[in-house]
Amino acid sequence: MKVLVIGSGGREHAIAWKLAQSQKLAKVLVAPGNPGTASTEGCHNHPANTVAQWLALARDEQVAFTVVGPEAPLASGIVDAFRAQGLAIFGPTQAAAQLESSKAFAKDFMRRHHIPTAAYQVFTEAPAAKTYIENLGAPIVIKADGLAAGKGVVVAQTLPEALAAVDDMLAIAGGRVVVEECLLGEEASFIVMVDGKHILPLATSQDHKRLLDHDLGPNTGGMGAYSPAPVVTPAVHAKIMREIITPAVEGMAKDGTPYTGFLYAGVMIDAQGNPKTLEFNCRLGDPETQPLMMRLKSDLVDLLQAALKGELDKIEAEWDRRTALAVVAASQGYPATPILGKAITQLPSNSSEQQTFHAGTQIVNAQLCTAGGRVLAFTVLADTIRQAQKLANEGMQQVHFDGMQYRQDIGAKAIKR
Repeated sequence: MKVLVIGSGGREHAIAWKLAQSQKLAKVLVAPGNPGTASTEGCHNHPANTVAQWLALARDEQVAFTVVGPEAPLASGIVDAFRAQGLAIFGPTQAAAQLESSKAFAKDFMRRHHIPTAAYQVFTEAPAAKTYIENLGAPIVIKADGLAAGKGVVVAQTLPEALAAVDDMLAIAGGRVVVEECLLGEEASFIVMVDGKHILPLATSQDHKRLLDHDLGPNTGGMGAYSPAPVVTPAVHAKIMREIITPAVEGMAKDGTPYTGFLYAGVMIDAQGNPKTLEFNCRLGDPETQPLMMRLKSDLVDLLQAALKGELDKIEAEWDRRTALAVVAASQGYPATPILGKAITQLPSNSSEQQTFHAGTQIVNAQLCTAGGRVLAFTVLADTIRQAQKLANEGMQQVHFDGMQYRQDIGAKAIKR
C-alpha cells in the first residue's frame, strides 16, 4: 500500500524515512517534500502543496492513509476536508487543533479542565498588557496568540524587553497576546498518540530552544534534541499522564472536539518533580521527531493504523534502549533574518546509526543549497548521552555551508544528571 506524508521539513523527512522502512508499504509519497526525502529509498516527492492538491493526490494514488507533519495545514482544517471525502488521515480536526493554533484557547482550556499551567492573562490592547507586565515585573513570558512557527514566544528577562515584545506580538498575533508568569525548572517534550479516546505515550525527549550554547540568545524553533530525557523519571512520567495528558484528552472529548493525532505537551518540571504545561502542540515536535524516529523499533505503520482504527489500547511501541541526539545546522542570521541560498558543500554519510535529516534545503542548478533558517539536523544513535553528543558534534564538523550556526552542548543537562 501507499501512504502520504504532508510537509517539507526535518520532521517530515524523519517520518517518511521511518515509514519507508516498513515492509507493508510499496511507496511513501511526500508532498511537497525536500531534497532529503527525494533521496530516501522508498520515498517519492510530489509538488502538491495545498489542501485541494493533497486531496487530489490522496485520491489519485489511492493512499491507505495520510500523516500530517506541520501545524499550518491542521489549523486550516485539512483533517476535516479529508474526512469529508472518506479519506483516512491522522491528525486533529481544525477545532481540536486550536490547542496549538490559539494560545488563548489553550490557556482557557487548561484553566477549565484544571490542567496545571502558568498564571496568565490575555490582552488585545497594548496599554493594558503593559500595565499588567509592569505590575508583575520580569522575567515574564509574552506569547503570540496564533501560529508563529515556533518563534512566537519571548521569555523577557527585563521590563523593556517585555514591553517591546508586546508591540511585536500584537502586530503578528491577530490582535491578541498572552502574558504569563515565567516558570522555573527543566523543560521536556512529552509526546503521545491519541485515537480520540486511548493514549499511547511515545519516548520522552528534550529540545533546546535557544540559539546559542548554555541556553543563551533568542528563542528558535529548536536547535537540537535528544531522547530519552532523564528529567522525566518514571514518577514524573506518571504525573504528566495523570495531571496533563489524560485530562487534556478527556477534556477535548467533553468539549465536543474529540482529539486524534499526535499531541505534544511542552512541560516545565520543577525541582520537586512537579510538571506544569508550557504549551500544547498538535503534531510531532521538530527537532524531537528526528531522535524519536531513530529510536523507534516498532513499525510506524502499525502504530498509525492502530490509531486510525481507535485501537491504541491494543498496541505498544518498542524503543531502542540507546540515546538518540540531533544537532541542527542553522543559516547565518537565523532566527531573525536567515541568509538563504548558500551552497552546502559537505555532508556526513548516512548509516543505521546516523542520519542527516533535511529541513530547509533545495536543489539549485544541481547544487544542494540552504532554503530555510533551520537547514538540517544531523542525528545519531549511541550507547550513552555523552557518546551521542560527541558523535553528533564530530558529524557537524563534516557539514559545511557559509555562515552555518549550531550548538555544541545539546544534551548537556542529561550529561549533568
